[in-house]
Amino acid sequence: MLVHLDFDFLGTDRMADHFPGVRFVHVDPDGPVDPDLHGEVMVTRGTDSANFAEVLERGVRWVHCTGHGVDEVPLDVVGDRTLTCARGATAVPIAEWVVAMLLTAAKRLPGSWVDEPPRHWFLARLDTIEDATIALVGYGSINRAVAARLAPFGCRILAVRRSDAPIDDPGVEVVGDVATAVAEADHVVIGVPSTTETENLVDADLLAACRTGTHLVNIARGPVVDQSALRSALDSGQVGLASLDVCDPEPLPEGHWLYTHPGVRLSPHISWCSPTSLEQMGANFAANLERWLEGRPLNDIVDHDTGY
Repeated sequence: MLVHLDFDFLGTDRMADHFPGVRFVHVDPDGPVDPDLHGEVMVTRGTDSANFAEVLERGVRWVHCTGHGVDEVPLDVVGDRTLTCARGATAVPIAEWVVAMLLTAAKRLPGSWVDEPPRHWFLARLDTIEDATIALVGYGSINRAVAARLAPFGCRILAVRRSDAPIDDPGVEVVGDVATAVAEADHVVIGVPSTTETENLVDADLLAACRTGTHLVNIARGPVVDQSALRSALDSGQVGLASLDVCDPEPLPEGHWLYTHPGVRLSPHISWCSPTSLEQMGANFAANLERWLEGRPLNDIVDHDTGY
């Protein structure tokens, strides 16, 4: 197995005892490739690198992307090889981050904290998410985890998904059109994969369809949101607040307007982080490796046509 990572954050070195028949070989993503290198499995961050294509040609039949999204994997280079990802491995911490953003928006945090005597005690213009309408754009593992954590709050949850498959989650209403969903929503959570179809999905027209003052939360990918259109919507008040864990590009250059706009809360793509996130990603991969060795179908296979 070829560990095509800058450093082994999955902990494959600790998997050796569990998989005595597997030889784990570290491959520098940007270094020269050993002429004798050969492996059936390649685990990689999913970003293209100087030797990505060359390593693939060393007998690789299964490629595992350590992240949830595969938008930075060169699918044309992967070709007809099996591709899997860490789908759902970090859904819980991301969902918790989303709920935190909804609550801090409703409770005006951190703005309602005081460090000197306020003008008024006992009274503030705070909101609640009880009876609020939350539109979940995309209903994969992450937004399903969001819906599960919102259920006790008594809010109305709308879900928009590409698939026509039914949703069994109680309390979640399926809406077939994104514009219809956001028009009814107090908070809009973007959780779609980044593909050619979803690039600039959140554009000027969709933002105009939102309720005035809506709260936009993006935990998908930066290119899903047209940032120029978002800036205009924030400036006009059409969007009241944007809580963003992703942006375009990443890392964001110094001086970018997203750092300083009063209507933006920006975090550096960290919503997935928790004390056990890397451990869970490693466990998901190990479970799939066991299936591979036993000849069973793999979980979390990426559809090359849809890109997720």
